[in-house]
Amino acid sequence: MPKVRRSKKSPPEGWELIEPTLDELEQKMREAETESHEGKRKQESLWPIFKIHHQKSRYIYDLFYRRKAISRELYEYCLTENIADRNLIAKWKKQGYENLCCLRCIQTRDTNFGTNCICRVPKGKLEEGRIVECVHCGCRGCSG
Repeated sequence: MPKVRRSKKSPPEGWELIEPTLDELEQKMREAETESHEGKRKQESLWPIFKIHHQKSRYIYDLFYRRKAISRELYEYCLTENIADRNLIAKWKKQGYENLCCLRCIQTRDTNFGTNCICRVPKGKLEEGRIVECVHCGCRGCSG
């Protein structure tokens, strides 16, 4: 299994603790990219990639902000090496966006009526028994 190319800068202290998990997620990402998309809609074939991208970013976010298990230096290294999504993490820190699945769900230019995605609507405001699935990433509700 080839390693992911990183910059020539050596990783900071603590990298060896998170590297196995990141390598596992990177392997899942490669499998999702090469997976057959026969019988799926064009957008549906991208859903596993969005899900794994979210998992990697959430893993780094939780380690730094919730569990305080990694240093700021390692956190910044992960952001500059694009291991975690800087913009998505910035949204998670804001109130109301703690469970955001992807940035496409809050971009109003991607919708017909200039609103947020359907997965951002609270479950209490939807019809009873209606199953919601985001067109962009397959999320079933991330409004919190």
